[in-house]
Amino acid sequence: MEYPIYYPSFFTATILEWKHLLKPNKFKDIVTSSLEFLVKEKRVEVFGFVIMSNHLHIIWRVMNEYKLAEVQQSFMKYTAQMMIKELRNNHLKVLEHFFVGAKDRKYQIWERNPLSIELHSNDVLFQKLHYIHANPVKAGLIALAEDYHYSSASLYIKQTTIWNFLTQWNV
Repeated sequence: MEYPIYYPSFFTATILEWKHLLKPNKFKDIVTSSLEFLVKEKRVEVFGFVIMSNHLHIIWRVMNEYKLAEVQQSFMKYTAQMMIKELRNNHLKVLEHFFVGAKDRKYQIWERNPLSIELHSNDVLFQKLHYIHANPVKAGLIALAEDYHYSSASLYIKQTTIWNFLTQWNV
């Protein structure tokens, strides 16, 4: 069976109503653990990311035997379930802020319909990398992009990273 070849994609997901759920590191760690799992299972290659307090950006490429929509849905569902579990166990008052009472779910973490754009050129991919790495600087969290912990900026600027799930995009 022949599989399609996917281009890298720029993916953005936002916490429901732009709430700052991702501010505590334990919630960012849920995201990075999920990315690590997806890479280990050879479902995606991750070329860049940043996790902000209320949204995240990822540049990744889905591996050929998987479908982009399925990987994105799996990522969103798993991270939401883990965040709800953490809130249920340790932060019930915060959990109530995510109550939606919908037919298919009691709580909702992510906004529906995340943004996903295929990146067909290296110029656009590097433009998106620069954009995501600049997020923490523009938000006033740090002065230098490479100093923000939950980002791939140090890989591209310092040529070093602690994130073993990252692959540097080289042309």
